[in-house]
Amino acid sequence: MRTVLLVCHANTCRSVMAHVLLEKMLDERHARSGVLVRSGGIANHARDGMIPSLDARIVLREDGIHLREDEITSTDLRRHRELIAEAHLIVTMTEQQKEMLAVYEEAHGRPIFTLKELAGEEGDIHDPFQQGEDRYRACRDEIKRCLTKSVDRLLATLSK
Repeated sequence: MRTVLLVCHANTCRSVMAHVLLEKMLDERHARSGVLVRSGGIANHARDGMIPSLDARIVLREDGIHLREDEITSTDLRRHRELIAEAHLIVTMTEQQKEMLAVYEEAHGRPIFTLKELAGEEGDIHDPFQQGEDRYRACRDEIKRCLTKSVDRLLATLSK
């Protein structure tokens, strides 16, 4: 089993959306059996046990993903560094998060990419927190587009 770890600041919006969207894509490709998808937050305000944002759950529902409030709860990666150590691939939403992870010994030697970098692009996936459904919808679509572009590269990296 190979593990991909998706990272954002608090693990309630972007990384949660990326987590369930990636699982859906892997299911559609019949590739999920060999891949474990996890997500976590790396910022100072990340906490264990926070529920996914309501706006994130609403816009995911539009994509056919009915994420229950308690289905995924946030994980503070600063407290659970074993998740970093167990990851075969780490994908962050921003360059800053990539830099934050790089200071942890558990991340050394692990491939770490921003989602846009993995998709062959530059830039960050910006946080939609408290910016309304339209911003969450745009964020979901951006994550989905980048995952679609990068899923083959992601699977190839995991198979190494």
